Amino acid sequence: MSARPITEEDLHGFVDGVLAPDRIAEVQAYLDTHPDAAQRIAGYAGQRSMLRAALAPIAEEPLPPDLDLARMIAQRSRPRPNSRWAFAAAAVVLLALGIAGGWTLRGPILAPQEGIAAVAQEAADNYAVYAPDKLRPVELRATDRAELVAWTAQRLGRPVAVPDLAASGYRFMGGRIVSTAHGPAALFMYDDDRGTRLVMLTRVMRGADHNAPMTPHGSGSINGFAWADNGLGYSLVGPAALDALHPIANDVRRQLSRNI
Repeated sequence: MSARPITEEDLHGFVDGVLAPDRIAEVQAYLDTHPDAAQRIAGYAGQRSMLRAALAPIAEEPLPPDLDLARMIAQRSRPRPNSRWAFAAAAVVLLALGIAGGWTLRGPILAPQEGIAAVAQEAADNYAVYAPDKLRPVELRATDRAELVAWTAQRLGRPVAVPDLAASGYRFMGGRIVSTAHGPAALFMYDDDRGTRLVMLTRVMRGADHNAPMTPHGSGSINGFAWADNGLGYSLVGPAALDALHPIANDVRRQLSRNI
């Protein structure tokens, strides 16, 4: 008997962790053979994790007394004179609360991660956008390397070296400048000529982690390592397993440390 087709509902259930174990295995097998879908789901998973982390402090707060259901029912049952005007006043209050609540929640919901955790997420997000692109994955190609290096140095305010991953089986494709919540970042892309691409993102660390040890991270099918040296943050990401990426990331860090 053939397996049931994978639906969009199954993919979202996979991200939310609500599928039965046998269905999880079927969806994972589907993602293993459909890299475009895997990259999209990895992006969903990353966004879900960021949202959960941002809302965690709010979820732990006690319910305000004004929102207590029993109290609201008791107040509603009391006779109220001039109900027409009372309704209008309540509408004004609710509108004010909605505006104030929206502005209050704006900070925690949109608050970006900090330090190398933010660099890791930015690298994974940009991988999901540019790595699958077959037409224009990079803005400047490898043949324009000197122009790319000058461009990134000008935008970041720091010289940035382009690592050589040929010894690891990946050729340099080129790169671009991308936008992050912490300012511009340089994005360099590599390809093994068999369809697997790696991306290295680097930017100036404007808050925490001006120097930080190499740390693994993962978002769905995309894994990577992030670190910071002398005020520059880096993250190398791709669809390879962490144990395969680790020696490549170590080599990248050694190359970059010689140019700091």
